[in-house]
Amino acid sequence: MALSVNKLVTGLLVVAVASLATMAYSWQRIQQVEAFNEAVMAAKSPQTDQQSFEAKFAVAYWLGKNERYKESTLLFTKLIDQANPTQRAAILHNVGNMFFLRAIQLTGGNDNSTRDELEYLLSQAATSYKTALKADNSNWGTRRNFDRVLGLLPEKPTPGVGESDNPGLIMGNIPNGLP
Repeated sequence: MALSVNKLVTGLLVVAVASLATMAYSWQRIQQVEAFNEAVMAAKSPQTDQQSFEAKFAVAYWLGKNERYKESTLLFTKLIDQANPTQRAAILHNVGNMFFLRAIQLTGGNDNSTRDELEYLLSQAATSYKTALKADNSNWGTRRNFDRVLGLLPEKPTPGVGESDNPGLIMGNIPNGLP
């Protein structure tokens, strides 16, 4: 009988030590996640999980918010392969927003090079929004932006119809912000 009591006590001690170790690790991990979230909200580099999807996404998002569109687009593009469909839709939505914002910034000029660049940026935004909707069709902001971009793009010319019949880009209904 004494042998089985010793085995029971030893087994319970092992379970208790394992439980304490698991609790200590969980508490440390919670602290790391809170520090990560605070760093991201303060637009600072996080000290932990620097190579995680979330850290890279946060950096790319911050770059886009600070009008560093090329760098942000490159980082977002690198993340697409490791993203699930919802994350892929969020990435493509943000890339579309950056193309759309760059197009909005160009609306001042009327020369042909500006019109060509504007049309290119709007078509890239439309492609990005369309791909985002294919990945996850639940984001109403993506749908709204896609609809607005399509409204700004010129109609594809019909064969046999002259250039004068195509009104080109109509910039009167540019939105005041993106979701």
